[in-house]
Amino acid sequence: MHIRGDHAELVVGGRLDVQSAADARTVLHSAVDDGVGDLVLDLSELDSWDATGLGVIMGAHRRAGRCGRRLVLRGVPPQMQRLLVATRLHRILAIEGGIGVETLPRV
Repeated sequence: MHIRGDHAELVVGGRLDVQSAADARTVLHSAVDDGVGDLVLDLSELDSWDATGLGVIMGAHRRAGRCGRRLVLRGVPPQMQRLLVATRLHRILAIEGGIGVETLPRV
């Protein structure tokens, strides 16, 4: 997993899973704490995430809200969009461009 960017926009790549969760949490929390306005999380380079990785994103979402900020997801890959819809988190998280639920393949 790699994260690059600043307190306004971060690009996440590789795998966001139990092995990378602690490092990702540290970077995301620092970005939330050090900035103002929306924090854009670009997931277009993300290969996969597991429940722990999703928990890291939800934790950053909650932390951003407590700091008066908003976490915005950009470039969410289709397989991850399906997971967000299945868990109904697409209704809670801010997703740039939204998710076209009707266009996602059924599983």
